[in-house]
Amino acid sequence: MSSKKVVALGGGHGLAATLTALRKFTSDITAIVTVADNGGSSGRLREEFPIMPPGDLRMALAALCSDDEWGRSWAQIMQYRFTSDGPLDGHVVGNLLLAALWDKDEDAVAGLDRVGALLKVVGRVLPMAAEALDIEATFDDTQGSHIVRGQVEVATATGKLTSLRIIPENPDARPESLQAIAEADWITMGPGSWFSSVIPHLLVPAQRDAIISSAAKKILLLNLDTSDESAGEYAGYSPLEHLRILNQYAPNLHFDLVVVDSSSVGLDQLKLHLSTLGSELLAADLRSSESHIHHDVNKLGHLFARIDAQILVG
Repeated sequence: MSSKKVVALGGGHGLAATLTALRKFTSDITAIVTVADNGGSSGRLREEFPIMPPGDLRMALAALCSDDEWGRSWAQIMQYRFTSDGPLDGHVVGNLLLAALWDKDEDAVAGLDRVGALLKVVGRVLPMAAEALDIEATFDDTQGSHIVRGQVEVATATGKLTSLRIIPENPDARPESLQAIAEADWITMGPGSWFSSVIPHLLVPAQRDAIISSAAKKILLLNLDTSDESAGEYAGYSPLEHLRILNQYAPNLHFDLVVVDSSSVGLDQLKLHLSTLGSELLAADLRSSESHIHHDVNKLGHLFARIDAQILVG
């Protein structure tokens, strides 16, 4: 087991996969999670209570639960979703638990830490900002330019992204997150919903600056490329395009290592582009056999062990 201190940035299923893989080789993990979800159970709770959306934070907690009967059973309970004809339909137990703690005037991080203690999580889960956020984006398509607002709406919008914003602009970062970034040996970003879960981390000024100035090795995990329109914001974007879009929002952010699936198109162009930035490209078989747009957790775990042993030593 490595002693590396790792900070993982993202949200949703992509971050959960990264966390599940990371815990295979280190126990010192801090997940910093997007707080802009406006859909499903989280969206309904945001409408009813002045709280952060709990969904992505809950998924990160479940991914880091202890690997014993206690942790696994509580993770299952946290992920349980009600099915009924009443108002609880679609709500998730973990979302309701976090909402109860926060509604009881417990600080957002204190509530997360309390649930983390209950699940005996490996590491810690923190929000990327001190308040709940909204995401707004402008897309161009054959009908012209249009603006969409909301994490769900941005993630499912069609057309090419021309600009991305968070509301309110310039939110405060949590000091716990900034401290974790400053102390990290590694910082990982991605994979995940690029516009609605990954890039928003770079729209919180204090957090972006902390990432840029951190002495940690920075690892970018690019999404799997696809032309499948059902893949939402994945569709039509190559790994190089994902990288260039991210660079627009943090041009001074340097990644030591960029990880891409070996089946992705345009690897030669991507490698050439990275060479001009002084970044190293690592191509590996990472695609899940069950879902062509998701990473395989076991493959990711082996990749992190390989990086720890051979590529980013010290």
